[in-house]
Amino acid sequence: MTRLLDSTPAGDGYRMPAEWERHARTWLLWPERPDVWRCGGKIAQQTWVELATAISRFEPVSVGVNHDQFDHARAMLPPDVRVVEISQNDCWVRDSGPSFVVDGDGGVRLVDWGFNAHGFALPAWDKDDRVPRKIAEIEGVDRYRAPLILEGGSFHVDGEGTVLTTRQCLLNPNRNPGLDEADIEGCLKEYLGASTVIWLERGLDPEVTSGHVDDVAMFVRPGVVALAWTDDEADWRHEVLAEDLEILERSRDARGRTLQVHKVPLPAEVELSEGEASTIDIVEGTLPLPPGFAQAGSYINCVLCNGGLVMPTFDDPADEVARDTLRRLFPGRQIVTIPGREVVLAGGCFHCITQQQPAG
Repeated sequence: MTRLLDSTPAGDGYRMPAEWERHARTWLLWPERPDVWRCGGKIAQQTWVELATAISRFEPVSVGVNHDQFDHARAMLPPDVRVVEISQNDCWVRDSGPSFVVDGDGGVRLVDWGFNAHGFALPAWDKDDRVPRKIAEIEGVDRYRAPLILEGGSFHVDGEGTVLTTRQCLLNPNRNPGLDEADIEGCLKEYLGASTVIWLERGLDPEVTSGHVDDVAMFVRPGVVALAWTDDEADWRHEVLAEDLEILERSRDARGRTLQVHKVPLPAEVELSEGEASTIDIVEGTLPLPPGFAQAGSYINCVLCNGGLVMPTFDDPADEVARDTLRRLFPGRQIVTIPGREVVLAGGCFHCITQQQPAG
């Protein structure tokens, strides 16, 4: 039996661990929404199979599916991947799912954030908002319900008290209009067990996620950050990233360290072709995706797992440079690459569609 706790993780001695700490498993949700995924998700599902298969080489994987997709997903996914029924509106488990916290005695609990489909980007999210509660029941862990609309892709932690996020997303009035920066920072500290919040200004996806940080920067280890980068000053992304770089270089983490910043090159923007756009069902109230709609793919939007790192590729010259850079930044991890185009066209990538459950 799981409990809904009326305390906070920080008050109970819990913290959110860094993504490189040991995992019990990784969670995904199955794509099928026709107004988000072309061909009713059938093409994206192949990417999910590749990703789940790759992660399962390193740690257990669970995939939540709607009831009418259970047989289909079970047949497509490898036998060692667990498939469970979890009703959902869409598959962004990083954002609709829980964040897990741990204490010093091996305890594991989860934080159930409020979810409103990235600031009402989609017309329905009621099932998504119940995903954390269902995962708590499946895993038999207690949960905290945070008084904040928040997505897991909007922040990174270093496991030692530092949170990295963007003002563009967390201060957007489409999330928590009654809260100011101090209110939101206080909530992050209480529910992530943190003491320091580093606020970057903007992300690379203002339209879909309002600028999630997981396209921009990630902690490599305490005191070290990987930052997406382009030297091309004519590229609109350069201005965003140069501003974020300046902030990182003058910031200190929770332990008082200045940050080492390593640049990871960006691929060219990924554009939706006319043929691809024609296979997406545009529904009233959804974000229109016309031909030529461009998304900023990022190698920072990758997945860490026990002993491995799964990186998206984009058939771009920067793929090899990024892989070599991440191999250098994460020595001892096996780098696995999978094409990321299908996920990027919908507004995210591999980090957005996964959520790690720590081993505790």
